[in-house]
Amino acid sequence: MGARGAAPDSSAMTRAARHVFWWAPTIVDTHAVVVKEKRTAYRSVGLPYLRQGNLYQALPVLERAMSLCEEVDLPFYFSLVAAALGEAYGLCGRVDEAVRLLERVLEQTALSGSIGGQTPLLLTLGESHLHAGHLEEAQALAERALALNRERQEHGHEAYALRLLGGIAARREPPASEQAGDYYRQTLALAEALGMRPLQAHCHRGLGTLYATTGQREQARAELSTAIAMYQVMEMTFWLPQTEVALAQVNAG
Repeated sequence: MGARGAAPDSSAMTRAARHVFWWAPTIVDTHAVVVKEKRTAYRSVGLPYLRQGNLYQALPVLERAMSLCEEVDLPFYFSLVAAALGEAYGLCGRVDEAVRLLERVLEQTALSGSIGGQTPLLLTLGESHLHAGHLEEAQALAERALALNRERQEHGHEAYALRLLGGIAARREPPASEQAGDYYRQTLALAEALGMRPLQAHCHRGLGTLYATTGQREQARAELSTAIAMYQVMEMTFWLPQTEVALAQVNAG
């Protein structure tokens, strides 16, 4: 988690994917090449597709990266790839698979004594529980991640933890609207300072949806319109239709 800047050009990612996943396996005969392939798979291909919401492209890339990480003992990259794959599963509705994967990798991380890569796992598992409506589990994971992020000064991950807390507050019955708004605004301030444009777009959508539920139509319209414009520029088409529907509902109200 924590992609920064605009989503990369899709044609460039396609070229990178072809190079990494079609040609590299034919020459993998040393540990160093395997390690390089894994790192490239995660950093250069799978995560950018995921940040765009391009699940059709992201899933096979991340599943390949996960398979590679299980072949060689690289706990840090294993955790990062597992978090990304868990997020992809959650977005495409495979929440049970996401929870099983993330809990297994978190347990392995704890047993190994490794703390590297733990935060993305906690955050993605929290998001998965939120998707499933398990608000208390999500809350506990988000608070644990936020404490770790602040202790380690991981400000990018801190922003994602705050956004998760905002999403949980917004899903309460009744919604904890003031608390959710505070979390989203804190997230937005961090995301703007760090140049995390995809996260900024998600925050505007979250705020717009929140304002719509509280009857603040003008604020909702402004936030949702901003989110739509950002999603369009970054080609983040997965979230675009639902945000457009939300804006249409506000305009019709």
